[in-house]
Amino acid sequence: MSRPVTGTTRTASRRDPYALAAASFVLGLVGLLVFNLFLGPTAVVLGLLALHRGTTHRHRAYLGILLGAADLVVLALVTAADNTVSWHF
Repeated sequence: MSRPVTGTTRTASRRDPYALAAASFVLGLVGLLVFNLFLGPTAVVLGLLALHRGTTHRHRAYLGILLGAADLVVLALVTAADNTVSWHF
């Protein structure tokens, strides 16, 4: 005999798009300084997922996508300037 499943799985899934939008923004912002190659595309994907899942914080998701794209632009500029994929201060 199986027991009926009880819990609060629905409340956790309602916050999911908000968390995706917030993670996209934070990863895009941090990616401007470190790990551009990994954090930039991750921020873009998380922002698109948040928009697809219908987040109420659309501006945060759009900003995460924009910052993720900016991460890749910064990486391309640094690579073109130094012919390396690393930062030099």
